[in-house]
Amino acid sequence: MRRVLPPLSILMLASSCTNGPEPMKITATMPPPVAAKRPQTLIAHGHERTDEYYWMRLSEAQRNAAQPDSITQEVVAHLNAENAYTEAMLAPVKPLREALFKEMKARIKETDLSVPYREHGYWYRHRFDEGQEYAVHLRAKAISATHPEEKDPSWSILLDENTLAQGHSFFDLGDFEVSPSNSIVAYSVDRVGRRKYEVRFREIATGRDLPDVITNTGGGCAWADDRFVFYPRKDHTLRSYRIYRHELGTDPAMDVVVYEEKDPSFSCDVYRSRSDRYVMIASESTLSSEHQYLPVEEPIGEFRVFLPREEEHEHSVMHTPASTGALGMWYILTNWNAQNFRLMACAERDTQDKRKWKEVLPHREEVLLEDVDAFRDHLVFSERREGLTHIRVRRLSDGREHEIAFNDPAYVAYTGTNPEWDTDRLRYGYTSLTTPGSVYEHNLNATTNTLLKQQEVVGPFRSDDYVSERLWAPARDGARVPISLVYRKGTATDGTSPLLLYGYGSYGNSIDPTFSSARLSLLDRGFVYAIAHIRGGEELGRAWYENGKMEHKVNTFTDFIDCADFLEERKYADPKRIFCLGGSAGGLLVGAVVNMRPDRWKAACAEVPFVDVVTTMLDDSIPLTTGEFDEWGDPKEKEAYERMLAYSPYDNVKDANYPAMLITTGLHDSQVQYWEPAKWVQRLREHQQGPAPILLFTNMEAGHGGASGRFEMLKEVALIYAFFLEQAGMAGNGD
Repeated sequence: MRRVLPPLSILMLASSCTNGPEPMKITATMPPPVAAKRPQTLIAHGHERTDEYYWMRLSEAQRNAAQPDSITQEVVAHLNAENAYTEAMLAPVKPLREALFKEMKARIKETDLSVPYREHGYWYRHRFDEGQEYAVHLRAKAISATHPEEKDPSWSILLDENTLAQGHSFFDLGDFEVSPSNSIVAYSVDRVGRRKYEVRFREIATGRDLPDVITNTGGGCAWADDRFVFYPRKDHTLRSYRIYRHELGTDPAMDVVVYEEKDPSFSCDVYRSRSDRYVMIASESTLSSEHQYLPVEEPIGEFRVFLPREEEHEHSVMHTPASTGALGMWYILTNWNAQNFRLMACAERDTQDKRKWKEVLPHREEVLLEDVDAFRDHLVFSERREGLTHIRVRRLSDGREHEIAFNDPAYVAYTGTNPEWDTDRLRYGYTSLTTPGSVYEHNLNATTNTLLKQQEVVGPFRSDDYVSERLWAPARDGARVPISLVYRKGTATDGTSPLLLYGYGSYGNSIDPTFSSARLSLLDRGFVYAIAHIRGGEELGRAWYENGKMEHKVNTFTDFIDCADFLEERKYADPKRIFCLGGSAGGLLVGAVVNMRPDRWKAACAEVPFVDVVTTMLDDSIPLTTGEFDEWGDPKEKEAYERMLAYSPYDNVKDANYPAMLITTGLHDSQVQYWEPAKWVQRLREHQQGPAPILLFTNMEAGHGGASGRFEMLKEVALIYAFFLEQAGMAGNGD
């Protein structure tokens, strides 16, 4: 998520009020919408629950029907009424929303070019044009192995997302893959937000699309040669469950199933190996993985299993070619006897005998090995220590190692687009809470860095005007929770400034301290912004994740509350103006902590929140449920049912003085179905004992990621920020 800065005097005034002004008194011209109650009794393990709003569930077919039935009409009317109510309640801050959007948009360089990269004899990059929402993807014939600007190659349009998006309120280009002969590009699009992609094929020379159209795919694909391409398809739960082979020029209805993933806890995908030797199928669950490979010269042959799946064995594999044309070798990033992963290697034909695997990089208790990039004479390790990312390089010819140095107290560095194996240059990205996204080229031998591009923030932005800090909060059980924090210089840190705390804490996803030009609109008005790196992520290694899931899930919530308390104690926050924000599983976090400590938060925003945990996880017809039992538990088991029931936000709403809440969703959400937040809002209002509003915004034309387009998405950010600023008493007159 992502102008003119307010006058400095306004910024200082907003951040120097001793006790914080009272929020603007908002009034609505209409009462909140009230959904009909049609009680549904849900029984599991002899325990009964009543869900008055269970009826609000619409199937995908109902949502897409040309002639909606009566229930569909009722649900859509209710969601539209909720949107109208939210607009009415926030009418006093409409000027602020418009001002926020304008200044966020004004920071974006509208005409911009990405850094080009070289692959298979061509240069690729994308361009944004002034006023356009989407990227234009370009290609040029590579003239030299150095930067293409030196020869000024002629760039041609490969794909124009703006043209593809015409006539559609939502658009997402899932992926594009160029055929081995560089003559055809396969690309996938989603024009609904449901993450069901249509794959098409375009002749690059003519710009003409071939008649082949493949629907209901996972978005990716892999070429074997210019004739055969492989792709994943989704089942009714949106799980990628089959891999198909398509022959160009034939009817996709006749495509051959080459693999079916029959375990509903696994999903599968397909890609081409880095060595260009194999088409790879990856089957993944939360805690296990399996890979298959097929030589590209045998497209109608049988896939071979790399290593039969093993319980709780997660691994990824990379094939590298031999420089002489002989058999290559495999690198395996694995957690076999290595909680934080290690790197192994084996000969091309020794994949199924782990006794023949050789250790390349051992397991380390204090370091999480997240990724590996392999080149002809170098291995590049992406590691995480003490919650921060590190990039380390090993030269294979002599074993010498070096690490790329970074200086910010809280940052993230990551390897970027590096498609070519035979190179001594590494592209990597770097950003921090005060440093815009940057692309560097690192000379793997000379160990030097060259800045190729840094995201331009239009207007009077200077990184030195902001302060970033790294803190450690004590959790109630003795754990130390890292916090990344940023504020504008001059913002008071004496307990009088509003603070927004963000968190996620699930699936082992680490939430890194990245730069956001949109966030400047909060910082410049006197907000402190903090990220709580709570358990459930992998910031402190695999154990950090495992201690925030299943029977340890409550640690995620208590860590977050403890971080808020710590920031108050350290005077970074006005105790009466602490706000929280989270999306998806982070919305579950928000729902849990407002139930546990409704008094802690001035206001909360839950984006596309997963809040009806038990009911959703009991229903394996709902998209993506079956693949998540290893994350939350299977409530068909009594112990897991009772554990999840104890924290499920929807099931634990109580009579309380809840903070002001803004809850967002998307009608076509493929990850968290819209009815979860819609039902939750109804129940929260019924039990609200205080005057704070509880608002629901539904994007009726989008899915889990919200609005598409680089400008349109800012309108939703402006909505959330205006809500927080109003609740902080800092709405002003649109300043």
